[in-house]
Amino acid sequence: VYDQPLGAQERLNLPLSADPATKIWAVTIPVSTLHSSGVTDAVYYGYRAWGPNWTFDPSWTKGSGAGFQQDVDAQGNRFNPNKLLLDPYALEVSHDPLIPTSPGQQTDGRIYQSGAADRNTDTGAVAPKGIVIAPAASDAASKPVRAFKDEIVYEVHLRGFTKADPSIPEGLRGTYAGAARKAQYLKDLGVTALELLPVQEFQNDANDVVASTAGDNYWGYDPYNYFAPDRRYAADKSPGGPTKEFQTMVQALHAQGIKVYIDVVYNHTGEGGVDSPSQAGKVLTLRGLDNATYYEVGADGASYVDNNGVAPNLNTANSVVRDLIIDSLSYWANGIGVDGFRFDLAPVLGNACISSCFRFDAKAADNALNRAIAELPLRPASGGRGVDLIAEPWGIGDGTYQLGFFPVGWAQWNDQFRDTFRSAQNLLGVDTVVPAALSTRLAGSSDRFQKPWYSVNFLVAHDGFTLRDLYSYNGKNNTQPWDKGPSDGGSDSNRSWDQGGSADLQRQAARTGFALVMLSAGVPMMTGGDEMYRTQFGNNNTYNLDSPSNWLNYDNAGQQPHFLNYSRRLLAFRGAHPGLRPAEFFKGTDNNGNGLKDLTWLNSDGQDIVAEQPGYFGDANQHFLGYRIDGSEFGDSAQSICVLYNGWKDPVTATLPPNLAGMKWYRVADTAGWMENMDNFNAAGSEELLTGATYSLAGRSVLLLIEK
Repeated sequence: VYDQPLGAQERLNLPLSADPATKIWAVTIPVSTLHSSGVTDAVYYGYRAWGPNWTFDPSWTKGSGAGFQQDVDAQGNRFNPNKLLLDPYALEVSHDPLIPTSPGQQTDGRIYQSGAADRNTDTGAVAPKGIVIAPAASDAASKPVRAFKDEIVYEVHLRGFTKADPSIPEGLRGTYAGAARKAQYLKDLGVTALELLPVQEFQNDANDVVASTAGDNYWGYDPYNYFAPDRRYAADKSPGGPTKEFQTMVQALHAQGIKVYIDVVYNHTGEGGVDSPSQAGKVLTLRGLDNATYYEVGADGASYVDNNGVAPNLNTANSVVRDLIIDSLSYWANGIGVDGFRFDLAPVLGNACISSCFRFDAKAADNALNRAIAELPLRPASGGRGVDLIAEPWGIGDGTYQLGFFPVGWAQWNDQFRDTFRSAQNLLGVDTVVPAALSTRLAGSSDRFQKPWYSVNFLVAHDGFTLRDLYSYNGKNNTQPWDKGPSDGGSDSNRSWDQGGSADLQRQAARTGFALVMLSAGVPMMTGGDEMYRTQFGNNNTYNLDSPSNWLNYDNAGQQPHFLNYSRRLLAFRGAHPGLRPAEFFKGTDNNGNGLKDLTWLNSDGQDIVAEQPGYFGDANQHFLGYRIDGSEFGDSAQSICVLYNGWKDPVTATLPPNLAGMKWYRVADTAGWMENMDNFNAAGSEELLTGATYSLAGRSVLLLIEK
């Protein structure tokens, strides 16, 4: 037990004992004992642990090798009492393992390693420590009660969201408090759920201290604690400050009806891998407490199984690890107050192999995937679940691609939606995309999911190009110098195209792609800044880029006012029309006897494709696809919603489908360049009456109509 986080030795050194029944190790410390030992303010603490590979020896002192047997044994034990260990259940963390600033500068990562050169280096004075705070308690009544099918998700990096925002006081930029001040902006934009890239403690104190990307971790997919809000993102860095500030942010967003999701990484930790099986790697927390329980080790006990590409799998087949995950989720949902989670490389959470392999089992009742649904408290209006659960349904290696195979109730990032429309827009004549592929994705991907809202539809995410860059670059541009790079890695298969170099056509393509996402069945996701045509300058892997070029640039709002206005009106249209947000798949039948199917697929002649030209769906030479939704079946204010997509490079003269008696077609939006100076969108109540029976639809554009 310490009275300060850094640079001092402990004030108290107390043994823990195990309860024979629960196997939980604990010690109770009276407050009077703390005070008499000089701990009168914040309480910082850590663990030291012994085990079979380093047995307890009463003669051991800090920095000695007494009791050492080997760095790792055949059972995978990697205990080392010279390494102070962070409590996996610590509710706040004092600091990162690496501290680049004075006082207490600590920049030597080797001290956390084991192995011959470093195993006897004591880390007690500098290692991250848990901070004792009262557990957070949320106001459940303040949470928005809304079905997941009705969400519009805005994925953004917490720091990058406001770090360069001139409307935020300078001291609050890049913080939870800064994000709280964006609640009204998000509401005005039409967003209903804010999804934050990882905010659980990870190493980022060293970011942008030197003007380069060397060693930087911006995205945060390397947590070393699953309970503590990252201290760097708090304006109030005092003990308890980050937790309170995060809760205040959640409350501010809830007050505007906006849910808060966090991106969680329960597939690996920031302890990382090992350089070789004989080395113990970093010993910060789980590895030093019980390596073979917390990580999936190989048959030799020394190697690891890695299905995430950066570090060993968390051993989610072990009940101890599953408990840790569920306890963490419960704390963030019920204590801090968040509304949902996006799970990085989520198939690892369904891994039923406890050692040396990977086997996805979505049916096991006790895996973390099913336990999350069963054990988190209910919110009936959200499909009977207490939180919204979103999987990234793939990993690395055989058997890890599991799109559509998650338990009932899980939503999933739909990369097939992404790839289908990227190919249709950007690889015309290169990739074959038939109308059937487009129609399946537009209608919620019934080939993959049990409900349309299980599909999270997106064209871009943090991992890859922005919306603007998808249509402005033919390939990644990751080798630029700071502050736009360099960033290693990044996909070489982007299905991107610069539209022949025309800035006008690039904006048109972005508007068209954005419309296809927002006008599809399923749950749309956009990335922060896409509403104002943000660029990352062609860098498609900005994981290490904590710089102005990667923070949201609000100058774009002034430079691209038409795009911002278009975005707001597009999101408002989706929010106003439940016909775009079905709870069940369209049936293709007339369910209320008014003469219209719930969904009718249309060719350029205005004909019902299913009834009159079924071979159209499999014809790769057909690049036009329209659909008409009978709004009256969904309680919609519009009799019909009609979307016409011309994927061909040339204009098409489209015949509008016949109206019901007394009804007419009104133009809501057209993504073509000619309408850009009108924001490509007519606001509700200002739709334009169309008097002709045909419409000239520009190449690579979308027309949106309503019937009333």
